[in-house]
Amino acid sequence: MPDIPFGFALPGGQPPDPNDPQQMQQFMAQLQQLLAAPGSGPVNWDLARQVAAAQLSQAGDPAVSPFERNAVEEVLRLADLWLEQAVALPSGVKTAVAWNRNEWIYRTLDVWQKLCNPVAGRMVNAMGDLVPEEARAQLGPMQSMVTTLGGALFGGQLGQALGSLAAEVLSAGDIGLPLGPAGTGALIPANIREFASGLELPEDEVRLYVALREAAHQRLFEHVPWLRGHIINAVETYANGITVNREAIEEAMGRIDPTNPESMQEMAMEGIFTPEDTPAQKASLARLETMLALVEGWVGHVVDVAVGDRLPNVVRLAEAFRRRRAAGGPAEQTFAALVGLELRPRRLREAAALWAAVTEHRGIQGRDGLWEHPDLLPSGDDFADPEAFARSQFDNGGLGDFDDLGDIDFGDESPKEENPSKPDEEDY
Repeated sequence: MPDIPFGFALPGGQPPDPNDPQQMQQFMAQLQQLLAAPGSGPVNWDLARQVAAAQLSQAGDPAVSPFERNAVEEVLRLADLWLEQAVALPSGVKTAVAWNRNEWIYRTLDVWQKLCNPVAGRMVNAMGDLVPEEARAQLGPMQSMVTTLGGALFGGQLGQALGSLAAEVLSAGDIGLPLGPAGTGALIPANIREFASGLELPEDEVRLYVALREAAHQRLFEHVPWLRGHIINAVETYANGITVNREAIEEAMGRIDPTNPESMQEMAMEGIFTPEDTPAQKASLARLETMLALVEGWVGHVVDVAVGDRLPNVVRLAEAFRRRRAAGGPAEQTFAALVGLELRPRRLREAAALWAAVTEHRGIQGRDGLWEHPDLLPSGDDFADPEAFARSQFDNGGLGDFDDLGDIDFGDESPKEENPSKPDEEDY
């Protein structure tokens, strides 16, 4: 991997000594190389990936062992079996994999580009606008260096945030967005191990609960064709309404001392982005939050139904995950400050209660049939009275007409709780 251009907040990284000509010459050569190869788009994603990888290298990124890969494949298979009786949608896991932290970054980077480029583009353009009009003519072609530098600064900061997030996520769908490749169920064993240790619960039990959530996410995103694009578009629409705080950019840039490269490390991007306080932007945020809550509420509900009383610590696990998704980890908070977008859904309990009410009144197929079209889903207002929505009468012809439902037998072929002799279930 090429050397990381200095100045992009690598934890524990030592800045070049301004009094050491050799170190400064190396730094200037790296900076010149960076400016000569800006890449495409407003963010230097090559730099972001390198910064994230370097951060993980310093913090530690345990390799996935053959035992862990086998355990992940088995636990995702078991999770799909448990979900059969709780979900009308067929399995969405075509490939079960175990990732280390670097693999999570690599496999999800394409989606991060779609999510971050709109906001980053406005920041980079705002940096260019800080150059006085009369100075732009004098700069000429060098004006593009300002844009390139802005993309590098943002790429470095974003790489740091992604590196931190990679050390916290438990699976491909952990933060509720369809980040990984379609049909790929992925767990991050190192992070699950640390999370289980923090909860003081058996790792096998936590791994199974994470696998159930991942398998539920995959069923939803794989068999609801419009959902993946709908959520990505909702995020992009909201991001397009975020404005750039030019004063914050000017203040951050003003803290950079060209004679002191260490000052670039200390540059903070927080506070640069602010949501535009307009009715359209508020409505955009409400739609995004409602959709994220509906997805996460559905996942939590169907997982709890599938588990039943099979796991001794299911209540603790469910509450731990609700709190974790509602509050977000330190890396999620850093990411939110960086790009102006919080990834955690709100009103999770209300969404879960709504799905439970729908299941009670309409059954599993009636509940999951609501995903057939976005217009059928509950609105944010329906969260206030789940029972009223669940009992509401409307033409739901075609609900549950998913292509693959005919292949599922919800009777004899589904795993039975009362049959403990199943070999896959004996270990849990």
